[in-house]
Amino acid sequence: MLQNESARSAALGYLAGYVDTLGFIALFGLFTAHVTGNFVLIGRALATPSHDVLMKLLVFPVFLLFVALTRMLVLRWQAAGKPALRNCLLLQLLLLSGSLASGCLAVPLTNPDAPLVLATGMLAAAAMSVQNAYAKLLMGKAAATTVMTGNVTQLVIELVDAARGDHEALARCRKLLWPVLAFGAGCISGAYAFILAGFTGLLLPCALLLALAIGARAE
Repeated sequence: MLQNESARSAALGYLAGYVDTLGFIALFGLFTAHVTGNFVLIGRALATPSHDVLMKLLVFPVFLLFVALTRMLVLRWQAAGKPALRNCLLLQLLLLSGSLASGCLAVPLTNPDAPLVLATGMLAAAAMSVQNAYAKLLMGKAAATTVMTGNVTQLVIELVDAARGDHEALARCRKLLWPVLAFGAGCISGAYAFILAGFTGLLLPCALLLALAIGARAE
C-alpha cells in the first residue's frame, strides 16, 4: 500500500508540473495547478495594467468553488460507501478533458479574454483545484503534489537531520524526493508537449488520470 501511495504521489506530481507548465505557456502566463503564482501576476497586472488580467482574476473564485465542491462530494461519497478517490480522479479527468477540447477549439490563441480561451483556463484550473482538494482530504500522509515549495523545504530539513544521524529521516526523504523530481520532469515534459502537440499534449495527463482511477478502484 505504501508503494502504491508513493507511486501515486509521484504520478500526480508529474501531472501537476506538466499541466501547470503547459497551461502557463499556452494561456498567457496562467498558473493552473495553484493560486500562489496567480496572486503575484494579479498584483503585477493591477500595478502595471495589462490586457491579460481577467483570466487571473477569474481563476481564484473557480479554484475556491471546486475545492468546496470536491469537499462536499467526498463527504457524500464516503457516507454512501463509494470509492471517493477514484471518483475524484474521474472528476478531474472530466474537467481536464474539457480543457483539452476547449483549447483545441480556441486555437489560434490571440486574445486572452476570448470566451473559449477563458473556458480553457478555467476548466484546467478547476481540474487542478480538485487535485489540490483530494490530496488534502484523501492523501493526507503523502507529500504535496501540486506545489513543491513545502516539499523542497522539508526535504532539505530531512537531509540535514539524516546527516546528523537520524536514520528515519532518510525514509522521509524518499517520500518527499519522488514527487519533487516527478514535478520537475512534468514541467519539462509539459513545455515540450505544447511545443510539439499544442493542447493535444493534455492527452497524456488525461491517460494518466484514467490509469490512476483504475488503480484506485482496484484497491
